Amino acid sequence: SNVAIARTHGDLRRVTARDRTWFEKLRRWMWAQVPDTRGRKVRRGRMQARTAMAMRRTIQPTWTTKGTKRTTRIGRTNTMALDPDNTSVLVAGGGGVAMDVARALKDRGAWVWCMQRSEARRAEVEDMLAFLVKADALDAESVGKAMDAADGLDVVVSTVGGTTAQPQADGQGNINLIEEAAKRGVKRFVLVTSIGTGDSKDAPPKPVYDTLEPVLVEKTKAEERLKQLGNEMEYVIVRPGGLKSDPATGNGVLTEDVRVCGAIHREDVAELVCQAVFSDKAKNKVLSAVDRNQLFGEPEFDVFVL
Repeated sequence: SNVAIARTHGDLRRVTARDRTWFEKLRRWMWAQVPDTRGRKVRRGRMQARTAMAMRRTIQPTWTTKGTKRTTRIGRTNTMALDPDNTSVLVAGGGGVAMDVARALKDRGAWVWCMQRSEARRAEVEDMLAFLVKADALDAESVGKAMDAADGLDVVVSTVGGTTAQPQADGQGNINLIEEAAKRGVKRFVLVTSIGTGDSKDAPPKPVYDTLEPVLVEKTKAEERLKQLGNEMEYVIVRPGGLKSDPATGNGVLTEDVRVCGAIHREDVAELVCQAVFSDKAKNKVLSAVDRNQLFGEPEFDVFVL
């Protein structure tokens, strides 16, 4: 079908309006909650996938000291907090990093909703087979409705931000997202802020901090609120350095060292954020993100590997 072609090649030009309606009905059917073999509620469309993954555990031959052959069932080592194929993610943010995060999540097979204030990017969102929900982060009620529209929401990623002249979105906008997510039992919240917030205040050069201070102060408020709700919802805070729009370098790294500062490309930030969404090691961590080849100075620091 045209939908199958689109899903294979990432091209929606051949998908008709009728196909879109059919795809939406299929999506809702697949997302119906049904019990699996252990009585747990899972989405119908993924129940068989989980069973298949369990059956992929192989029986590997091993040998005793006497040379007698025996078999040992070997399972897959899984350090992932969530299974991408069975995870729904709301990505809040109007462009830049947010769209790159959405693409990276779709590449991993996740179900993605993009929460944006306008319809301007609807075609771009739908071209990646994601869903667009319209909401303003500064309006808590519309944020709640957007989250309700994303059926069975597991994770929220926020890259929401304002400007130095109007930084309210960095603070209250993100706080609204955090609180509405906690109310709905979201499992994990990934907040993208900036180096210079919280205990990394002294990392950027003073002229840079002074210029960005209105935004950084508001982002710090959002970080603190997210930490306060850490007993209700897992969190990951990612603090990128100075953002660049050039293509990814593949040199983006994470660190817990609050002294580190540097630049990083948006696509590399998106890849690190996507890893943090699914990594169990990232649970309740605050991590700075920089390009290892674009640091300010020559600091020595430990890389945090997810």
